[in-house]
Amino acid sequence: DSVANIQETGEFVCSLATWDLREEMNVSSAPMPRGENEMDRAKLKPAPSQLVKAPRVAASPCALECKMTQILQLKDIDGRDVDGYVVFGRVIGVYIDGRYIKDGRLDTAAMKPIARCGYDEYAVVERMFAMTRPTS
Repeated sequence: DSVANIQETGEFVCSLATWDLREEMNVSSAPMPRGENEMDRAKLKPAPSQLVKAPRVAASPCALECKMTQILQLKDIDGRDVDGYVVFGRVIGVYIDGRYIKDGRLDTAAMKPIARCGYDEYAVVERMFAMTRPTS
């Protein structure tokens, strides 16, 4: 329903998936009948957003409130439409749990965000490093 809801409303919220929310994130990814609430199924509590109607995940330390700009339906190698979509949006609001701000900067590693790597594998960010971009 995510793509259909975004098409209908023109807005969405992207709540950061973290190590602490990995099980709930996985539960919410199951196919469900239209109208069934994935947050209810995953036992996630919603929190109100500030600039869009869609709620954010209350337990997530970071959320992006977005206005949809484009939805692309993916195609197979022969150019036929497949049941896969990419949604683009403009971020109009950001929620960050203040516990993750250290010395005026976001402590990304402390949030332990997770990333989908392929198959059934994920990665978790637990350490950051900095590199200065060359000027020439």
